[in-house]
Amino acid sequence: SGMVKGENILITILSMVFGTWVCEWIHLDKKINQFGDEIESRVSSENKEHSVSNGFVTASLLFCVGAMAIVGALQSGLTGNHDTLFAKSLIDGIAAIVMASSLGIGVLLSAGLILVYEGGITLFANVLAPLLTDSVINEMTCVGSLLIVGLALNMLKLTNLNIMNYAPAVFFLIFFGHFL
Repeated sequence: SGMVKGENILITILSMVFGTWVCEWIHLDKKINQFGDEIESRVSSENKEHSVSNGFVTASLLFCVGAMAIVGALQSGLTGNHDTLFAKSLIDGIAAIVMASSLGIGVLLSAGLILVYEGGITLFANVLAPLLTDSVINEMTCVGSLLIVGLALNMLKLTNLNIMNYAPAVFFLIFFGHFL
């Protein structure tokens, strides 16, 4: 349902293209997977059933791209109302338990990235609030939903998309949302 919240398809396309182009250029997905593989080699035993990097990337993207992450963090930083973040943490916690059963310890490791992402938005809420208009948040929800569809296709083994390379499209939306 989040995919239909986008109000300007041009902004969505431009953000996806530029975000992907930058990350393909710097090989973000490859670096994240190498990081996950390094952690896996240090903590893994004989069980090679679960990829740490796959669990980390999947959980990080799933928990960071939704509107609740942005709106909840902004509410927390601007008004001190943490209710949305509490609700989101309960939902994410339940989802993480389920995901960890199939994706392994990488899901747990995503907590650090989520803390930095949502904590950063909370700490810098006064600076970010004017940039994150309702229109920009709707576009972020649209792009985030597209990323979740890509994750689902990867989890079903129908595709092998480098989803982490698409993630910065969410930030390009802020730029394009104000100038187009």
